Amino acid sequence: MNDFLPLFPLKMVVFPNEKLNLHVFEPRYKQLIRECDENGITFGIPAFLNEKVMDFGTEIKLLEIVKKHPNGEIDIKTQGIGIFKINEFYRIAPNKLYSGADIIRIQYSDDREESKNEKIISLLTELFSLLKITKKIEKNPFKFRTFEVAHHVGFSVEQEYEFLCIRSEIERQGFLIKHLENLIPVVKEMERLRQKAKMNGHFKDAIPPKLNQ
Repeated sequence: MNDFLPLFPLKMVVFPNEKLNLHVFEPRYKQLIRECDENGITFGIPAFLNEKVMDFGTEIKLLEIVKKHPNGEIDIKTQGIGIFKINEFYRIAPNKLYSGADIIRIQYSDDREESKNEKIISLLTELFSLLKITKKIEKNPFKFRTFEVAHHVGFSVEQEYEFLCIRSEIERQGFLIKHLENLIPVVKEMERLRQKAKMNGHFKDAIPPKLNQ
C-alpha cells in the first residue's frame, strides 16, 4: 500500500536511527516542518545525487524545534525511523510548497552474524588507530549495528546510498567488511608515504653495502 510522504531532499544519506540536526531556512521546508510539528506527521529525506532525487530514502520524525529565529528560520532535531522507496514523485505536492511522493515503506532485516560483527569491530579499531581518530565503537558484537558506523568508514555518498539500499544486515556486514579490508591497506600505504616524506631533507647514515670481491 502506498502512503504519501512530504520530502526534504538533501545531498546526503541518512540512516535509520540516525539523529540529525538541521537548520531550515527555505519557505517550502519551513512549511513542511511547521506541519510536522502541528500534525505529528513524518517526512522523508531521499538522497539527491547526480542532480536527481534517488528512489530510496529515510523516513524522518521531528524530535524537537530547538530555536525559532526572528527571520523565521528554525533549528530542529530529527531522527531516522525507517527506509522508503518512492513510487511516484511530485516535484510540488498538491497545495503545498514542498515536494512529496507516494512511497512504500521498506522492511529491512536485522539478522546478523556475531562473528562478522567481531571482524568489523576489529577492522574499525585498526582503521581508527591508523587514522589517529578517537571514535567510540560499540564493542559488544550482539549490540553492534552496521548503520551506526556507516558515516565513519570512508564511504563516498554513492557508497552510503548503496549501503542504505541493502535490506539484509548480513549483506551489509559483508559489504562493510569488504570495504574495510580494501581501505586499510590504502591507509597503511598513505601512512608509510607520509612517514617517508617526513624524512626528506634529514641527514641519513651513509652506510655502504658490502660488495663481493
